[in-house]
Amino acid sequence: MRVAIADDDNEIIEFLGKIVEGQGHVFVGYGDGNSLTNALLRDTFDLVILDWNMPGKTGIEILEWMEGAVDDRPPVIMMTSRTAKQDISDALNAGADDYITKPEDRNVIAARINAILRRGGGATAMETTAQYGDYILDRIEQKVRHNDTEVSLTAKEFELTDLMFRNRDRTLSRRYIMETVWRTNAHLATRTLDMHVSRIRSKLSLTPENGFRIFTVFGYGYRLETLSNGV
Repeated sequence: MRVAIADDDNEIIEFLGKIVEGQGHVFVGYGDGNSLTNALLRDTFDLVILDWNMPGKTGIEILEWMEGAVDDRPPVIMMTSRTAKQDISDALNAGADDYITKPEDRNVIAARINAILRRGGGATAMETTAQYGDYILDRIEQKVRHNDTEVSLTAKEFELTDLMFRNRDRTLSRRYIMETVWRTNAHLATRTLDMHVSRIRSKLSLTPENGFRIFTVFGYGYRLETLSNGV
């Protein structure tokens, strides 16, 4: 999973980043509120850990901004030194999914991060097989069957297919897909992503007649849409 950490203290970003990485996730740090809001407009995250007092937009302002500006808004943990009950209430009412006061034990932080990701479906153990409409994915054999016919896919094509079905109806940025499937920066080999999307669209017949279609979001990424007869 990809986690955005926003705090004006680099030591806090590094501390939280090590916790996130220790749970098997990837983090990106931002030192001010404006950097985070710019990133949220162009990239995909599974969780945001947000400080309250930062240069640019404050944490509470970012929460309020996200409600109308960010499609598929990720869950947010507000982590701050502010301990007043009114502050906690204001943050939760503005959209925060959890509130952690500094300082906190790293094991507690890790547990609460995983709890939020589980709630959003991000950290749950995946089943070995999954069915989406007439498509059956075998994650052990890395095979896909469509209408009882096996579709030949390369390893990367299967990973991309699995990622998009797991995140159907969610817009994924190019960076998110490249880091998740290719474990590399989104600026590298973007034509590789485009070609793989084209191939799985063709090989799997991802058309409205089959209940799904891949929609290109110009300048951002891709979304696998569920249509009327999809699941």
